Amino acid sequence: MPVPPDTTDPDASASSESPEARRASGALQAFGILLTVAYDGRRFSGWARQTNARSVAGELDGAIAAVDPNASKTRGLSRTDAGVHAKEQLASFDTDKDITLRGWVLAISQHLPDEIAIVRAARVAPGFDARRFLTRKVYRYTVLHSLVRDPFLEGRAWRILERFNHSALNTLAQALVGEHDFAAFRGAADTRTETVRQIFRIDVRPAHSDDRITLIDVEGDKFLYNMVRIIVGTLIDIGRERRPKDALVRALASHARTDLGITAPPDGLCLERVVIDLQKLDSWPPAH
Repeated sequence: MPVPPDTTDPDASASSESPEARRASGALQAFGILLTVAYDGRRFSGWARQTNARSVAGELDGAIAAVDPNASKTRGLSRTDAGVHAKEQLASFDTDKDITLRGWVLAISQHLPDEIAIVRAARVAPGFDARRFLTRKVYRYTVLHSLVRDPFLEGRAWRILERFNHSALNTLAQALVGEHDFAAFRGAADTRTETVRQIFRIDVRPAHSDDRITLIDVEGDKFLYNMVRIIVGTLIDIGRERRPKDALVRALASHARTDLGITAPPDGLCLERVVIDLQKLDSWPPAH
């Protein structure tokens, strides 16, 4: 089952001690490594490590420990749900081993399952936490309009039977752009009191390569639990005429989850890209 976020650490998995606390205890290690990680989330209980289920962070921690048993646990940028994918998740860890960036990528990769790949490694300061530098995230949701299954999109798209007017839905979605209180747009397990978020961009459009596919991009500063999936589910319900066209506007005003549509399944959701406020880092392979 998806695990709701820690209300004290809303958008990422639990991290170890703060760099300040570790420095005071003399435990701060000599090198910091920032990994860009991609994964197919279908066989994982989500990003966050769990004691009784397979997680992306748990697999990554194990692979790093196989190279350096004394390395710290990873500090992930974003806590993705069970079944959700990522093309650009960030995770940092600390180590005393002076290994080249190429060496880290190749060594960790040897110990990872096929569903997880290290895309890039970069040098950062020990204790580095990408969440402190995050400026925006881009999530992409893929919808397949088809009467039959597509094995190449199984687990990577939400298949529905109906088609709808992309331009009309895209126009309605623009009501969410800007800074709003998104209290209605979260799962019941999210009990945070601060629910103001900023959406920079929402696009609802057909894929150029396949007219059966709708792509929904949501770009924002941070997100509540299930927020993107609720936005997508509501847009689809509006397109299928199961919700009124003003459902999004109504929910922003009422803060009531009941004004919105269903929560879209995790299959079609992918953390597409993250933007952090840093100068260009020394990395391997070199960033374009």
